[in-house]
Amino acid sequence: MLAARRMASTLSAKAAPALSSVSASVSSPVPSASSPAASSPLALPVSATHGALTFELLARCSTTRARASLLTLPHGPVQLPVFMPVATQASLKGLTPAQLADTSCRLCLNNTYHLGLKPGQDVLDAAGGAHAFQGWQHNLLTDSGGFQMVSLLQLATITEEGVQFLSPHDGRPMLLTPEHSISLQNSIGSDIAMQLDDVLVTTSPDTARMQAAMERSVRWLDRCLAAHAIPERQNLFCIIQGGLDIELRRTCTREMLARDTPGIAIGGLSGGEAKADFCRVVAAVTELLPPLKPRYVMGIGYPEDLVVSTALGADMFDCVWPTRTARFGNAITRHGMLNIKHQRYADDFGPIEDGCGCQCCRPSPEDPQSGRPAITRAFVHHNASKETVAAHLLTMHNVWYQLDLMRSLREAILADRFPARVREFFAGLYPKGPADYPDWAVDALAGVGLNLRE
Repeated sequence: MLAARRMASTLSAKAAPALSSVSASVSSPVPSASSPAASSPLALPVSATHGALTFELLARCSTTRARASLLTLPHGPVQLPVFMPVATQASLKGLTPAQLADTSCRLCLNNTYHLGLKPGQDVLDAAGGAHAFQGWQHNLLTDSGGFQMVSLLQLATITEEGVQFLSPHDGRPMLLTPEHSISLQNSIGSDIAMQLDDVLVTTSPDTARMQAAMERSVRWLDRCLAAHAIPERQNLFCIIQGGLDIELRRTCTREMLARDTPGIAIGGLSGGEAKADFCRVVAAVTELLPPLKPRYVMGIGYPEDLVVSTALGADMFDCVWPTRTARFGNAITRHGMLNIKHQRYADDFGPIEDGCGCQCCRPSPEDPQSGRPAITRAFVHHNASKETVAAHLLTMHNVWYQLDLMRSLREAILADRFPARVREFFAGLYPKGPADYPDWAVDALAGVGLNLRE
């Protein structure tokens, strides 16, 4: 375990004004966009310890804001940037813990709300936490339950006290307060715990409600910090809210930074907003963030989103999409999605994707010299509509793809060839050429100095 100790910023900063509507006072220094904390170059590598994590910044792209870092958590190191698979109810649908570890995953997600319902806090306490309960020896991040305000909105009532849910299992009420969310996450024992935040879908036209949700999220962070019982072995991250309003996001960022949590998340996105708006928010927030803390954009999983968000300066991402789409018979590849249910794959004895290193696509261990993959497209096609094994195999492949994509971005940043890797990625996905690239991605990347249509 890492010893807990707070590290004061080694970079100069300006004090941010407190908002009386959010909290009574803010006394911690906060870097502004123009302060040295946000703009001065650092001699790399450089590291800092906050709470129960150490963040080491190893390299930065010389063109974009992309970063390569090493995040050391209580259950081991995690290479950033990283995609985190989602094991909502203490299991990744389709994979055993050992199979998930084989993909090179070292940080995955559990959901506090769902584990609080089943198996419940008593069982988690008796098991000694979620690591022991699910047989996972690597790192865990727990969502606080705030997202369920959106996904289970018809079952939720939101007040200043917390969120009153009706259980989707039996209809019984559950009050999720900031204090209860943190208590549950303490019992889960995750390496990273998220604050309970007030989440509103980004496409909501109710600007007053959006501002109220942002301000409440700051107040709830204060309650989460006060309730957090094990900061020496569990890192509590703040979540920046504010919808698509850039000024609200900036205000929330200043307030959250004043609380000096070990890591910082950008929440409330991936809610149906236009991709250009999503990129605008990520770019505006990352511009204000200190360089020596991990940056987590919540709910992001499409490959294009991962690549662009990395270029905008984010480090960590999660989404259920890669595993969910596998259950519909879809494989993620560098050339786009393959629906393996299609009849064209019935007699295709090649791998799911040429050159992939996942357990399915590797050469058959029984006959490695033959070049035949362990699992063929024809076999997955045969089972895709009638046997769970197909979903199992495609999940294994899709998770590997996501992690390998992030690994390739990291290696490109370390070698200072990130722009070239981004161009390779889009060329593989859009073979007709740059004119076919999505405008939102082209514009977002141009904003950080990378012109895809040169």
